[in-house]
Formats: sequence, C-alpha cells, structure tokens
Amino acid sequence: MLRGLWITIFAISQSWVLLAQSRPNIVLIVADDHGREAVGCYGNKVVRTPNIDRLAADGTRFANAFCTTASCSPSRSVLLTGLHNHANGMYGLEHREHHFHSFDTIRSLPVLLEQAGYRTARIGKFHVAPESVYHFQQVLKAGGTNDPTAIGRSPVEMADLCRPFMAEASERPFFLYVASDDPHRSNAVAADGSPIFDTPNQPNSFGNRAQGYPGINTDTYRPEDVIVPSFLPDTKATRAELAQYYQSISRLDQGVGRLIDHLKATNQYDNTLIIYLADNGAAFAGAKTTLYEPGMRLPCIVKPPKPAKPGYVQQAMISWVDITPTLLDYAGVAEPNVNRQGRSFKNMLEQDAVTGWDEVYGSHTLHEVTMYYPMRVLRERRFKLIYNIAYQLPFPMALDLKKSLTWQYTEQSGIKQYGKRTVAACLHRPQFELYDLENDPDESRNLADSPTYRAMLERMKQKLRSFQVQTKDSWVSKWDYD
Repeated sequence: MLRGLWITIFAISQSWVLLAQSRPNIVLIVADDHGREAVGCYGNKVVRTPNIDRLAADGTRFANAFCTTASCSPSRSVLLTGLHNHANGMYGLEHREHHFHSFDTIRSLPVLLEQAGYRTARIGKFHVAPESVYHFQQVLKAGGTNDPTAIGRSPVEMADLCRPFMAEASERPFFLYVASDDPHRSNAVAADGSPIFDTPNQPNSFGNRAQGYPGINTDTYRPEDVIVPSFLPDTKATRAELAQYYQSISRLDQGVGRLIDHLKATNQYDNTLIIYLADNGAAFAGAKTTLYEPGMRLPCIVKPPKPAKPGYVQQAMISWVDITPTLLDYAGVAEPNVNRQGRSFKNMLEQDAVTGWDEVYGSHTLHEVTMYYPMRVLRERRFKLIYNIAYQLPFPMALDLKKSLTWQYTEQSGIKQYGKRTVAACLHRPQFELYDLENDPDESRNLADSPTYRAMLERMKQKLRSFQVQTKDSWVSKWDYD
C-alpha cells in the first residue's frame, strides 16, 4: 500500500514537471503613455525603436489593438483582470488623494498564475491597488508614481535587475511584469509630495536628463524632424515636446532590447510569450484621457513561443480586456466559473481572415479624482460611437496635459484650431459622437445629428446599452435618468 502511494505521488510530481515544461514563460511589458504613432514598426520613419521593431519581426503585430480606458491605473487594472474598470472598481488613479482601488473580491492575473504554479515578479510602475488583489511573489524593485528618481525611468537597469529572476533554476515557468515610466511626462515634486508639471516656456523633458541613464546611448531628435500627428497642432511648442517624447521612447526601446538579450542569454527566449503594449495614448491633449483614436488605439506586439509566422500583422480587433484571458489560456489555466469580460486570442493570433473580432468596447470613468467624465464607446471596423454620459460638463484636462507647453501655447496664442478639432470642441462635447472612420479617420465630423445616419446611431446605441447591461455597468441607468 505504501509503495502504491509513493508511485502515485511520483506520478503526480512528474505530471507537474511535464506541465511546467510545456507552459511558456510570460513577460508583459507595459509602456506609459506610448502612442502607436511613435513606433517604427507602426509606420513612423523618424523615431528609432529598433528593438521593439525586431520584437514585431519575431512575432505578431496587431494593427487594431485598443485600451478600454485611456487612464493609467484603470487601464492597468483592465490588463490584469480581464474586466472593465467599471466592473473591477478601479474607476480612476490609484495614488495620493485619488485613491481608487479594485474590489477586494477580484482575482487578478498574477494571483491566478501563482496558484497555477508560476513564479511571479514585477518591476517598475505598479499603480494599482489593493496589493492583495494584485499580489506578485517578488518585487524586483518597486517603482513610484510621479517620482523622478523611480527605477521606471532607467529601463536598462530594470532589465538587468530582471536577469537573476529569469535565470533562476526552477521547474516552474515565470510571469514577469515590466512597467516603465517612459515615455510619461516628467515632473518635479512639491514639499507635500504632489507633482509639479509646470515648465514655463519650456518643453517637458519626458524623463530625459543631461547626465543620461546607466547603459543608455542617448538618442536625441531635432524638433524640425519629428512627425506631428494630425490630432496635434503643428507649432514650435508641439515639435519641441515631440522631440523630447521621441527621446524617451528611444530610451525605453533600449530597455526592451536589453531584456530580450537577457532572455536569449538565459535560453528563455524561445519558450517565452512576450507582449509589448502601452496603457494608453501619448500624454498630449486629444490622446491620453480621451477615447478618440489617439487615446485608445495603441501598439500591441505579441511574440509567442516558437512563432509560426514571424512578422505577421494581425487585423483582428482586440482590447486590453482580452489580455488576461489570453495569458491564462497560454498558461493552461481554466476558469469555468469565472466570467471574464474579454476572451483569449491565442488560437487566432497567427490566423488569416479571422472572423468574429470586429468590434471593441471602451469604458472610461475618471482619471484624477476631480476629472469625472464617464464615456462609453463602441468601436466597429468603420463606425465609432462615443457616449459622453456627463456631456453637460466641460471636458476635464489632466494636470500634466493642461500644464504642457503644447496646450499652454495654444491657450496663450489664441489659436482656435487644435489639430483637426477646434479648441472649443476639445473642451465641450455633445452627448453622442458618431464617426465614419473610413472617411473621417481624425474624428472631426460628428454624424450623430445627421438624418442619414439615424438608423446607424440607434443600432449602435442599442449595442452599447446592451454591453453596459451585460457588464453590470452602474452607469447604464443614465440612459433613463439623464
């Protein structure tokens, strides 16, 4: 009998070892405020991102990937739970007086992977709470929020600190969460700890500094060389800030390259699933904190273990609510009694002509605690509907965007146009915005009041309301009680 028990225990242990060996390591890299318009492999011929581009050449690049809320903490909560922010409780920023937390009952990605036998570690910006919900076994080095000295500004150092964890001799696979501060805007810190974004008549440095960072070959850019995206005004102020933004991105890219080098040197690269993405769009008015395309349509590069189609471009539409279900799928973690609001894209990652992936939904509630402006979005292939629930209010602007040289110049110069929109349209929005993205990719001509598109508007409104009902969105009541 005792011999039979030992045989059973041995068989179980061997099964566990085989399962561990068959499951990939997972590395999730989250950039801070990196828009897709500033990545080489997404078409920008000026910004230098050779390592991110090589990752795309090794894996799959999504042409239509979207965050669901263009705000740091809420977006990260969606990435790590597979639930929209209105469902997981992270309605706005986590730090200081904002103090938003996810519900204690949420079971997040790192917790589930740990329970499934993964080693878990994080480094850099965290910006979600409570820690018990988003628990990692190891914190290789904690980042800070709006902290100029945080490790998240030194991406090569971050990568070097990750190497011992990746190289550890273990029969268990690992999940590594790498979150940079680049290319977020930089700030000073007041005596009370609050961030100061004021840079009178100077571009924000986006974390760039004269002494550089360890292991970084500083890439600089001339303002006259940058590409001004259509959602921004082409002014000297904008160009000066974009040049700093590009430099921050190139620094981040070198950290990505060092991390990949360490994976290869430790013989982990081939069996590691790597995802590179951003929490939301660039830190400029018209992108970050909005659910216009520059705020929510983002880079997403997925390098699977042993890719079958290196360099593949996937046209399916995914959103950050799909990330946790996908990573759990790769890890072989089944959740039969859990209703994630996203779904796994593992099986269609390298497939041609994918069907059933032709729409995504967005849900934004707040950024800073004073920035109440809930929006719900249905984004289809051609048409997009934005429901501004609190449309009676002026659109609130985040502190770092309000204080930016780009916006300050716009206000002080008295110009009326900001990119393809008027300044007034940026600040005051109607209840519904309907756009034909095929003919109006800049979302500058609202069709919601056009009789020609009345049926389209009603159809999309019904779908958006059904989404809110299905995801138990408390703001669904606003359809009946404006």
